[in-house]
Amino acid sequence: MTQTSVTEISLSLVDEAAMIAAGNRIASLISEPLLISLQGDLGAGKTTLSRGILQGLGHQGAVKSPTYTLVEPYQLPLGVVYHFDLYRLVDAEELEYMGFADYLAEARLCLIEWPERGSGFLPEADIAIAINPLGEGRCVTLSAASDKGERLVGHLNR
Repeated sequence: MTQTSVTEISLSLVDEAAMIAAGNRIASLISEPLLISLQGDLGAGKTTLSRGILQGLGHQGAVKSPTYTLVEPYQLPLGVVYHFDLYRLVDAEELEYMGFADYLAEARLCLIEWPERGSGFLPEADIAIAINPLGEGRCVTLSAASDKGERLVGHLNR
């Protein structure tokens, strides 16, 4: 783990198991409502990291990318978690029509893949996660943009 600033850290993850473990670690630190965005190319590992987070929060079943449904809800001990995949979103205004603000209001956690597709409508994420290739593995960079995000990212480096 390399710390680049107080509000940003990068993790070098060698494989899918490491990505799941990182998601579990992130989940273990979630104690307040958060919006987490996940950016990366197709196949980068956004859904894999989301699966690790959801499993770390107690989800037992499969976790699939909600590419066609746009949102997948999970009722977990923490509260309701929404996993969004905005890849197929044509216009950010579609989020208003689907009641995105209502999802935010009731969620303990929102995981948003492809947040750039909702640009101009989405609020700033508490934590933005960028996933990039690094040799055979991935470099996962977590950047905090709120006090809540800073607390979580700060704890990840301990």
